[in-house]
Amino acid sequence: MTKKNALGRGLGALIDGVEKEVLERKVEANQDISVDSIEANPFQPRTSFDEQALEELSVSIRKLGIVQPLTVREVGVGRYQLIAGERRLRAARLAGITHVPAYIRTADDQAMLELALVENIQREDLDAVEVAISFQRLIEECNLTQEQLSDRVGKQRSTVANYLRLLKLPAEIQLGIKNKHLMMGHARTLVNIEDPKKQISVYYKIIDGELSVRQAEELVRLLQSEKSKDPGRIEKKRKLNDDFTRLSDHLNKIFSAKVNFRINENGKGKIVIPFENPDEMERILGVFDRLNS
Repeated sequence: MTKKNALGRGLGALIDGVEKEVLERKVEANQDISVDSIEANPFQPRTSFDEQALEELSVSIRKLGIVQPLTVREVGVGRYQLIAGERRLRAARLAGITHVPAYIRTADDQAMLELALVENIQREDLDAVEVAISFQRLIEECNLTQEQLSDRVGKQRSTVANYLRLLKLPAEIQLGIKNKHLMMGHARTLVNIEDPKKQISVYYKIIDGELSVRQAEELVRLLQSEKSKDPGRIEKKRKLNDDFTRLSDHLNKIFSAKVNFRINENGKGKIVIPFENPDEMERILGVFDRLNS
């Protein structure tokens, strides 16, 4: 079943139990408070902000003001801690604005962390790695399952899983995603490669060749196909086949039956001795008895 879009429902609606508590304990909505009275959110998951975009937002704020209020919690008399809206706060400071509209809420550290993470996840300008890190923090620090997280952020569980898989990629590739050298589709393709060195090799092939997602997928399929044709693997398989052919001939003579082997390229498998009827089975079992005596 398709999940409802989390956008526009309000942060409290994204986190069970928070909306009711916040509404009951809210100090006052949409106050104008001094920017100097607001301290940073220690749980802020974002690590970088586009300076040009901030400058553009500051120009807009200087002309039109802040349309969407910030969200803060009171931490002392006349002192507040930012929950959501750091980009707007930074832009307001750049614009020289001294007071900003804000919703003042009461929230404990757990709720604040969830609010900050979920608020950031809903932003369109957040890169895929930042989203993945936010997902991981919600799971680890807020003790959520992937299913619960999926409900929180209004995304399919498979989407959540795809983001989390990005964190298994080498740091070099994660940085490429953050710098927008790769699209999410490219990254998902790289995750399918087991060897980190090969992941990095394909990463640079994608960058240097300016490959589309479809071209990257085709490249990985080709590499996987070539892997199965690797000379070393073929030689190993051939040697195994030769060894077991000789052993099969030997067992065929002992049991007077066509002994078969079911074996993989790593040497694991089983020996199969077929029989046509119960009498044939008794004869084969008799051979085992003689060999055991």
